[in-house]
Amino acid sequence: MGENGQQETERDRDDDGRARNARPRDRFGRPLPFGSAGVPRIPDDLDLPPAETLTYAQQLIDDGLPFNAHEVLEAAWKNGPFAEKSLWQGLAQFAVGLTHIQRGNPKGARTLLERARDRLAAYGPAPYDIDSTGLIISAETLLTAIEQGKPLSDNDLRPHLTQSR
Repeated sequence: MGENGQQETERDRDDDGRARNARPRDRFGRPLPFGSAGVPRIPDDLDLPPAETLTYAQQLIDDGLPFNAHEVLEAAWKNGPFAEKSLWQGLAQFAVGLTHIQRGNPKGARTLLERARDRLAAYGPAPYDIDSTGLIISAETLLTAIEQGKPLSDNDLRPHLTQSR
């Protein structure tokens, strides 16, 4: 039993003892009961080159799965060069901001989109053909729509990560 008298449950752990969550998730990244059919999970050990990461993340965003795209981008931030950490964090935060919009959480969306915008702006010109300027504009457009309570279309939630799209 935990400190508050609640039954404690064992957390899923990988071979190195790091916490993992093996529960299936819905398309918005929310945990489902064990045994439920969820969307395919992104492998915890995903390690792709930057161009493949961006292509994979874009496909997930285009498919309406920004939570999964966030996991792909988060893997790049954790596995990539330290000098690019804030860039990949900004991209992952943008995807989580989109996820919060899908979940109907405007406060969470504002927080993550502001963080993404600020990280992308602070990073400056990005490598790998990443469209930082376009993403910053998209974040501002989404933030304005959220502030004004305007409905957002599926197309509004499918920004282009790169310029060569």
